[in-house]
Amino acid sequence: MNKVILMGRLTRDPDVRYSQGDNPMAIARYTLAVDRRFKRDGDQQTADFISCVAFGKNGEFAEKYLHQGTKIAAEGRIQTGSYTNKDGNKVYTTEVVIESQEFAESKSSANANADGNAPQQSAPTATPDNDGFMNIPDGLDDVGLPFNF
Repeated sequence: MNKVILMGRLTRDPDVRYSQGDNPMAIARYTLAVDRRFKRDGDQQTADFISCVAFGKNGEFAEKYLHQGTKIAAEGRIQTGSYTNKDGNKVYTTEVVIESQEFAESKSSANANADGNAPQQSAPTATPDNDGFMNIPDGLDDVGLPFNF
């Protein structure tokens, strides 16, 4: 099985081109900066930069809605290839072919992050206790938990 799930931010606006022919198809290329969970000793890099390509409707979506800094969740498959460059050297490529993509944060959070401000929380959040369980904060009685006691 070849399946990749990524969550990260676009490093720049997508590069969108259209194929030739009777039915031109959008081809969007972009790079996602994906944070690493753990930092290895001596490794200064805390993110991986993953090349992605989206075809058709996914490419059109990228062209219309995605821009530098947008946080998305993307699902797809890894595709490898190779070509010979103009100097006669063989170049190997690896990219993720996007099969679905969606926003991973609200528009207000994205705007707050773009301004350099932390997003505002609208409801209290649960915090971990020493025993590993989450404490339910006060004031959640009115929120309507998905179960009854």
